[in-house]
Amino acid sequence: MPTPDAKADLLFYLQSARDSLLWKLDGLSEYDIRRPMTPTGTNLLGLVKHAAGVELGYLGDTFGRPHGEPLTWQAADAEPNSDMWATPDESREWITDLYRRAWAHSNATVDALPLDTIGTVPWWPDDRDKTTLHHILTRVIADTQRHAGHADILRELIDGAVGMNETNTSLPPGDSAWWTEYRNRLESAAQQASRTE
Repeated sequence: MPTPDAKADLLFYLQSARDSLLWKLDGLSEYDIRRPMTPTGTNLLGLVKHAAGVELGYLGDTFGRPHGEPLTWQAADAEPNSDMWATPDESREWITDLYRRAWAHSNATVDALPLDTIGTVPWWPDDRDKTTLHHILTRVIADTQRHAGHADILRELIDGAVGMNETNTSLPPGDSAWWTEYRNRLESAAQQASRTE
């Protein structure tokens, strides 16, 4: 049995979520990557912008490794939720490049430090602001995977595209007729269950 490499395992799952999140932008118009798809404004490019800031903060600032990126949405006077959407002057390329730079900075932090390294999260309460790199890396993976799931749903709502990545839909096989019949069965089951309430 090979010797486990915890850092490699953790970075593998983080990179998988990163790649998935960016892949959801492929082939879409500027409007589609920016438009709010939920009542709370969730949108594809905003998820990427948010993920970049999360990585730069948690895997940079927390461990005394400043990233030097100008993140205006993290200023004390920034509008609430401004990390969750892209302004018209924040281009797709700028945000995706920022995200890739965040990956590089995060990966360098993980490479440089042992997983039991203690960091201080500047925005957590003083009595609970100390934590390990292992904890933070796990937290960033969970956050990124969660937002990759949001992106899956948003992309399907926009144009019907589904999948974990370009080569893996992670769905059972079925043509459009099968999926229509499947959805209709679920709708019927939901209606039947609601009549028993």
